[in-house]
Amino acid sequence: MRIAFVEVQNFRKLKSIRIDFSETTTLFVGANNSGKTSAMLALGHFLVDQSRFTTNDFTLSNWTQIEKIAAAWEAQSTTANAPQPTLSSLEPFLPALDLWLEVATGEVHYVRQLLPTLDWTGGLLGVRLRLEPKDIEDLHKQYLAALKSAKETKAAAAAKCGAGKQYGLKLWPHDLRSFLDRHLGATFTIRVHLLDPSKLVQPTNGIANPQRLPNDSEPVDGNPLKDLVKIDEIPAERGLGETATRGSDSDGEEGPSARFQHKLSGQLRKYYSKHLDPSKSPDPADLDALEAIESSQKLFDARLETGFSAALKELASLNYPGVTDPRLTIATELRPADGLNHSAAVQYELLSDNGKPPTTTLRLPEEYNGLGYQNLILIVFKLMSFRDAWMRVGKAGKAASGDTKRPTLIQPLHLVLVEEPEAHLHPQVQQVFVRQAYAVLRNHEDLGDKPTLHTQLIVSTHSSHVAHESKFSSLRYFRRLPSRANGDVPTSAVINLSEVFGPNDQTEKFVVRYLRAVHCDLFFADAAILVEGPAERMLVPHFIRKHFPELNHCYVTLMEVGGSHAHRLRPLIEKIGLTALIITDLDSVEPTGHHKATPPRRGCNIKSANTTLKEWLPKKDSLDELVDLKDTEKVLTSDVPLFSIRVAYQIPIPVKLTDTGAAQEALATTFEDSLAFENLELFKTIDGGDLAEQFKGAVNANQDSAALGKALFDALERASKGKAQLALDLLSLEQDLVELRVPKYIREGLDWLQKQLGCKPVVSATSSSPAVAVGVN
Repeated sequence: MRIAFVEVQNFRKLKSIRIDFSETTTLFVGANNSGKTSAMLALGHFLVDQSRFTTNDFTLSNWTQIEKIAAAWEAQSTTANAPQPTLSSLEPFLPALDLWLEVATGEVHYVRQLLPTLDWTGGLLGVRLRLEPKDIEDLHKQYLAALKSAKETKAAAAAKCGAGKQYGLKLWPHDLRSFLDRHLGATFTIRVHLLDPSKLVQPTNGIANPQRLPNDSEPVDGNPLKDLVKIDEIPAERGLGETATRGSDSDGEEGPSARFQHKLSGQLRKYYSKHLDPSKSPDPADLDALEAIESSQKLFDARLETGFSAALKELASLNYPGVTDPRLTIATELRPADGLNHSAAVQYELLSDNGKPPTTTLRLPEEYNGLGYQNLILIVFKLMSFRDAWMRVGKAGKAASGDTKRPTLIQPLHLVLVEEPEAHLHPQVQQVFVRQAYAVLRNHEDLGDKPTLHTQLIVSTHSSHVAHESKFSSLRYFRRLPSRANGDVPTSAVINLSEVFGPNDQTEKFVVRYLRAVHCDLFFADAAILVEGPAERMLVPHFIRKHFPELNHCYVTLMEVGGSHAHRLRPLIEKIGLTALIITDLDSVEPTGHHKATPPRRGCNIKSANTTLKEWLPKKDSLDELVDLKDTEKVLTSDVPLFSIRVAYQIPIPVKLTDTGAAQEALATTFEDSLAFENLELFKTIDGGDLAEQFKGAVNANQDSAALGKALFDALERASKGKAQLALDLLSLEQDLVELRVPKYIREGLDWLQKQLGCKPVVSATSSSPAVAVGVN
């Protein structure tokens, strides 16, 4: 048994999404504010603790429709025989989570309560957990009574003041939301409804199509998931780096801390109490420890009696205790877990250079260790604790078997939610964690690879390092969607990346290997720039910083993929709907034979060898067509909101090679010769490596654009491995690089991308400097 997927409706910005769960680890990725945190919160609210719900968890734009329903209640309250309120009117706007289980026929005994029909023979079973009014009529009455009371209060105050005094202020409740701000927990609850597997509909572009419940749908009694799924969670806020608060007594004794349970020592104490405490259901092996504790307690009590004797005698001088009063005595109760209930319970022992303990023991409390290691140890220990609690290790097993109110059977499914594990962790440690976390959860003799009990781990992350180390098929990409109409809020869609490529697709192998060779910033960016080679990778970020200040404040990832491979990313980029600019080269070749590279020339049937231009955008290979193509024909749009792709390649450049001569048209075929044509004066004096020297000689020796183009082409052919060196030479120039002119085709592409993203500088309230760091990676 496993969770196949969930569908979330009307929860914050998750208007209607489906999240497919992989069999082991599922990773939530996406740009900032794309809905990852909302998804984790939805799972926690619905499956762990419904008391967390507030009115802010309803999709914001739904309140407009909900308030219209409430206004109708108010208007009808003065009408005789007004219709009774119905739950069906609120249903389309209520937060809900549909959980679909994949169940084998041999597991039917677990899910008898969930069977839609007696004919069910295995497969998917679904339940809807919906936040809904406990009693719609009671909610209706309470709300109208509160409204009436507010109106009567204002009327009474106006009458007391006289002279037609009117109060413009709004008394609570001024609408249904303000009423529920105070009474949501008292008037709403989570109810469970059965779903019909035959009515399942696949999502459309990442938007779920959940089924409607029948009008006569009745909720299931109790919580049928309680005995099926054990759910544990580790939130993003873990309280690390905070020392325990102190008590107020002058001796400086440590008092209780609200944050203490977040620390490792608090987790150790809870683990000890649940699984190891010898005072709970003692085993024969515990008797020695219990005897030692009892002996210590007697010795301590004797010392306390001696120490307090003078104080008790002084108390007796005040005629207490009297004849009938109870006698005051002092005794201790030593509990094993108390030794872990202080900030120094967990310490780190410092080792010598050879890795062995030093002669003198050196130790520090846990808060003195680095936050990264604290976070790693805390998370891993929590995972172990979750696993042992699920498997009833130690005392927990005896407690469960002896408690008639709890099920004696272990739930067949364990769902663990971990939010942003990367906090404070070094990139390499992040990768180690995501590789080992699932193994920790399965490290038990009854788990491992055995299929009887199933574990599913859900991780949300902002870290490209965590995504880099995960299976591509386990990634779920959260995509931001704009508001659909006035009054709506931006929402989210979820893309299952395991469905991007077909089975045994060679393109998928390339993409997976490529993304493993670089950081997966693609999944966290607002847009991507795909460039041809190392020279562009070094200089395009400079162009953005110097000439496109608004774009410089956007979250854009720059990836070097090469002209012959950029098209392989097409299925991924189009599936996730990521706006992209492809900066590539014409790569002109002769039309016959082996398509030998040649300088670009008009009217000679020259072709482009660039696979991206031929197969992706604009799907043309004629140089004459490409150089005269309109800007609009270089853009690919779709019905996916906020998504488009543009290609940028070399276009004709007007150059003036002599002081007296007319401007001539120059055709470039690569990034490097485009730079030379755009910056002729600079290249006349440039100093640098072999390619820079050859370019300088060509620019100074030729006064015809075609001849100069041929000379630059020949130089590039001879020094094909010197392109990166040319970029380094330009970065080493003494003059400000703002004087380096951006090739026109790149300038037009970056200008398009800046407009697509609508980037604006983000400025803090107290400073004129940008509040967001440069987003180009």
